[in-house]
Amino acid sequence: MSTLSSASSAAPRSTAPDSLADSFATSYAGVVAFIAVAAEGNFAKAGDRLGIGRSAVSRSVQKLEDQLGTRLFVRTTRSTSLTLEGERFYEQCHPGVERIVQALDDMRELREGPPAGQLRVCSTVGFGRKVVAPLLQGFRHANPDISVELLLDDGPTDFTTDRVDLSFRNGRMEDSQVIAKKVIPMQMMLCAAPAYVARHGLPDSVDDIAGHRCVNFRLASGRVYEWEFKVGGQLRKVAPPAMLTFNDADLVLQAVLDGHGIAQMAGYQVCDHLRAGTLVACLPQYAPDDRGHYLCFLSRQHLPARMRVFIDYMTERIRALDLQILDSLLSAPA
Repeated sequence: MSTLSSASSAAPRSTAPDSLADSFATSYAGVVAFIAVAAEGNFAKAGDRLGIGRSAVSRSVQKLEDQLGTRLFVRTTRSTSLTLEGERFYEQCHPGVERIVQALDDMRELREGPPAGQLRVCSTVGFGRKVVAPLLQGFRHANPDISVELLLDDGPTDFTTDRVDLSFRNGRMEDSQVIAKKVIPMQMMLCAAPAYVARHGLPDSVDDIAGHRCVNFRLASGRVYEWEFKVGGQLRKVAPPAMLTFNDADLVLQAVLDGHGIAQMAGYQVCDHLRAGTLVACLPQYAPDDRGHYLCFLSRQHLPARMRVFIDYMTERIRALDLQILDSLLSAPA
């Protein structure tokens, strides 16, 4: 009694056909062979079109017919024609195969053809404004079929969620999931305006910084950037107290230009001002080892042509800019 009850309560296994599983089971190679035979009118010409032998085409179609349980062709020694079922199957399959072929051609053209399409590019705010954005007009002139959307954000880049193709990042790359191409070194320079120097002088050592008015930069993470120096061959970080703190690098620069204090800033921000004399370098002998400005993307494989030309163009043009000044400061007479 208990055995019968247990057996009765067990859920019966479904024997109904699963159309999704059947679709996966149907050979894609068989469908392609079927379409080729239907278009060419015989198996030999279909084999020539597909680059395989007649017998391979015949086997693929036979396997497809077995999976469908339906004859698709009427074969004689002189001709090959579609059955009624074959005609119906062809009408339903042909548009789908054509779309797949078109999609493959489109992808091949994106990689191998003339660069075209849209690029979504992200950059840190300061570097994007100062360096990347001014180069976009020249890139667009050289590649008129590529449209570019530039997003400025100091936070980390989420390539997948934000659908970003390329990202300019600063500092030291710690994300091993992305390809990071170093475009130029990132020199960090401690600077002040001549007006500030006239009133307060400059620190003679890293320890003297604590006695000066400092302007700090708050990172996208919320943490205040620690100034870095190389003292006695070792990296030394300083977190100076500040009367002014900004989360925008351009505002830090403007505050220093206005004489409100000293700050450590990236070389690309200050090189023109140092050459023009509107800023003065401080403690260049203790400048830290270069970090880097990187162009980042997810994979080197199968890069679309639009991404490849953007990477090459930006790398060449940015490296041609005169954004490095530390060596000239260190070699200048005291």
